[in-house]
Amino acid sequence: MESNNTEWEAEEGIPHVDDPFIQQYLRGRNSLILEEQKQRHDFNLSKALAPMAAKACKIVSKIRDRELHQVYTPGTEVTSLDWNKIENTDLWKIVKRMPKGSLLQAPLHAAINIDFLAELAFSTPGICVYATRPLMSRDDLDEAPLLFQYSSASAKYTEDRPTIWSATYEPSSLIPLEKAASSFPSGGEAGFRVWLQDWCIPAGCSDYHSRAMPLVNSLLSYEPILRACLHHIFSQLVGDGIRYVEFRTTFNFPYRKEGKDTPEDDYSEWCHVFQDELARFQKTDEGKMLYGARIIWTSLRSLPKRDIVESMKNCILAKYDYPDAICGFDIVGDKSDEKPLTDLVPILFWFRKECAAEGLEIPFFFHAGESLKTGGQADQGLFDAILLGTRRICQGLSLCQHPLAIELVKEKKILIECSPILDETLGLTDSIQTHPLPVLLSRGVPVCLGADALGLLRDRPTGLTRQFWQAIQGLDSMGLTGLAMMVENSIRWSCYQDQAPAEWLSDLREGILGEGTRASRLQEWYADFEGFCQWVTVEFAEAEVDEQD
Repeated sequence: MESNNTEWEAEEGIPHVDDPFIQQYLRGRNSLILEEQKQRHDFNLSKALAPMAAKACKIVSKIRDRELHQVYTPGTEVTSLDWNKIENTDLWKIVKRMPKGSLLQAPLHAAINIDFLAELAFSTPGICVYATRPLMSRDDLDEAPLLFQYSSASAKYTEDRPTIWSATYEPSSLIPLEKAASSFPSGGEAGFRVWLQDWCIPAGCSDYHSRAMPLVNSLLSYEPILRACLHHIFSQLVGDGIRYVEFRTTFNFPYRKEGKDTPEDDYSEWCHVFQDELARFQKTDEGKMLYGARIIWTSLRSLPKRDIVESMKNCILAKYDYPDAICGFDIVGDKSDEKPLTDLVPILFWFRKECAAEGLEIPFFFHAGESLKTGGQADQGLFDAILLGTRRICQGLSLCQHPLAIELVKEKKILIECSPILDETLGLTDSIQTHPLPVLLSRGVPVCLGADALGLLRDRPTGLTRQFWQAIQGLDSMGLTGLAMMVENSIRWSCYQDQAPAEWLSDLREGILGEGTRASRLQEWYADFEGFCQWVTVEFAEAEVDEQD
C-alpha cells in the first residue's frame, strides 16, 4: 500500500519528504518551535539536568500520567477533591518529600490553624471578647466581627454582666471568653467553636481576608499567643520542606506584653518577640533546617491616608529597632474595588523618602492585578507596582492580559507570587486549567508558588505540598523541572538580607554563580534536589521499568 502511495505521489508531482526544500522547511519549523520553547521558564534548567535528575523527571511524569484519572479529573474544582485519597498516592509522596526552598506568599493570619488558635485562646488566662454591637440575629453573626483582647480584670467580671448575645450588651465592653462561649445561643461552647471556624473560613467568600484577618490579628496582638503561634507555624513549615519564609502581617491592633493591660506605643516589642521565637526555634533539632523568617509590613488600602501614614511610621520605627525582622512593605486591599495604588502614590513617595533619610532599606512587595478583570483599578495597579519599583508582585492574575507589562516584569526581574488553590477557593478562577499560571510560565515570567492559607483551610494544613501537587497533576505542561524552577525562583527572590536596588539586581542576575547568601542557598538547594532525585529513582524504580517496557 505504501509503495502504491509513493507511485501515486510521484505521478501527481507531490514533493518527497527528502527533497531539499522540504527538508529546509522542516528545519525551519523545528527551529521555530525551539525558539518558542526557549521562552518557557524551565527551558534552561531542563537542558542542564544531571542524568540522575533527568531520570527522576521521567519517572515522575510516568507516575503522574498513571495516577491522573485515579484521583483527579482535569477541570475538577479543588474543593471537590478527596484529599485523603490524594495523600496516599505516589505523586503526593513525591511532592511532599521535595525540598521547597522559600515560602514568599504567606499572610501570617492565614498560616495558623483555626482549631489550634481557638484552643490557645481558651487556655490563655485573661482572654476576653468584644463586638461593636450586640450579636443577636443571624445577620449580626454574619456581619459584625468578634474580636479578642487580654484583660487582667477578666476574673472580676460578674456573672450578671450582659454577654455579647444580649440586647443589653454594651458595645465594645469586654466579656470573658469562657462566659461568651458557654452562653452562645446556638449550642453553647461547642456551637461557638463551630461558628468561630465558619467565620474565619467562609467557603468561596470574596472578602476572606477581611473576615479572618481582624479576628486572628487581635489574638496575635497578645504576647503569649503570638509566641505559641510562631513556634507552631515554624514547625509546620519545616515539616513541609520549607527553609525560609516571609510573612505579610497587618499591624491593626495594639500589642500587649504578657499580663499587661496597657498596650505598647509601637510594634518594636512585637518584632522583638518574633526574632526571639525564631532564634529559640532554630536552636532546636527541628529548627536547624530553617534558615530564617522575616516580615513584610502590610497596610490596608481601605484605611484613611492619615492611618496609612501612621502605619508607615510604625514600620520605620520597627525597622530601625529590629532591622532583621522587617524586609519590605506592602499595601493590600480587602476587595478589588478598594482605592488603587495610583491614589496612594504621594504617600508611597513620602515613605520612600523617609526610609532614605533614616538610612533604611524597605523595598516594596506589592499586591497587584488581584483579579482577572481588565481595565479596573485592581488591574491597572500592575503598572503602578512596576513603576514604583516593586521587587515582587503578589497574585498578578491579570498580568497575562498585558503583553507590555509581561515584558516589563521580565526586564525588571520582578517575581510573581502565585497561589492557584486560594484563587480558586475564593472564586477568582474556576480551576487550575483556567488559572493564568501556565500562560505566565510559557511566556518565561518568573513565578513562585505560595501557600497563602496554610492554616485556615478546613482540614489539616499541608503548606506548599498541596500547591505543588495541584500544579503538576493539573497542568499537562508542568513536570518536575517546572516545580524545581519555581522553587529556584523562590530562593533567588528571597530577601535574606537588606540590599540596595543595584545589589539586589546584581545578585538576581548572578544567581547560583554569585558569592553571597543567595548563591549559597541556591547551591545548597540543588544539592538537596539531587539527593531528592536519587530517592525518587530508588523508591519508584518500578515506574522506570514500566516505561522501558
